Amino acid sequence: MENIIYLEELSFTLAFISYTIAALSFIVLFAFKKEIIGKVATFITTIGFGIHTVAIIFRVIESGRLPFSNQFEFATSFTWGIVLCYLILHYAYKYTGVGAFVMPLAFLVMGYASVLPKDIRPLMPALQSNWLYVHVGTAVLSYGAFAVAAGLSAMYLLGTKKDGFRSSYLPDLEACDYMSYRVIAFGYVMLTLVIVTGAIWAKSAWSRYWAWDPKETWSLITWLIYSVYLHLRFHRGWKGKSAAWFSVIGFICVIFTFIGVNTLLPGIHSYR
Repeated sequence: MENIIYLEELSFTLAFISYTIAALSFIVLFAFKKEIIGKVATFITTIGFGIHTVAIIFRVIESGRLPFSNQFEFATSFTWGIVLCYLILHYAYKYTGVGAFVMPLAFLVMGYASVLPKDIRPLMPALQSNWLYVHVGTAVLSYGAFAVAAGLSAMYLLGTKKDGFRSSYLPDLEACDYMSYRVIAFGYVMLTLVIVTGAIWAKSAWSRYWAWDPKETWSLITWLIYSVYLHLRFHRGWKGKSAAWFSVIGFICVIFTFIGVNTLLPGIHSYR
């Protein structure tokens, strides 16, 4: 077991280093505008994701369950979700420069995970349910998608001068807006599942569907923000800077739901 613990810690560290180098490389890509830098950054991101996946597998072997039960485990899974969503987007559309707006977010969340206690504790009774895997698994995908959408929205808001570099490595503003919308739509479906499965699980664990716990409340606030975004998009053709700001604000709510609630508003969902 000691070997597994060592291998998990080593894999986590190597993944964190990979994400750090990748985030810096994507930023350097903008300074030097060299194709090789973008290729290296993408390669390092992909390798880092593979190593990160191995670290999570070691955690599963070590704990005998999926890594969803405390703040560290969700933080590392959250980072994994961000990078997964980014890589899918990258290999689908080939806009290398998007990494400069997404990988720093992955680096920050992974950095947060690195300072949290990594000890494995027995699951509290309320968490000993198969609903844990569905509820938290959909949260990982949802939060990861919203992080990528926030990166795309930040790119839209900052904009860059239209030149050969932008055409080759970055989506134009219209494509950026559209991709952000598509990613948010996916994240919204996942977040809806988070709330629905959480309510069903709460009924079986605490004999009520909803208790206005701080995390429940902020999850609902986040869901309402993205609901407004999608409603205006469908029915009013809402696009541009206003939509991008909504995306960024929504992700700030995601971060507050994940970190702020545990730190400032402890409740029954505050698992450390």
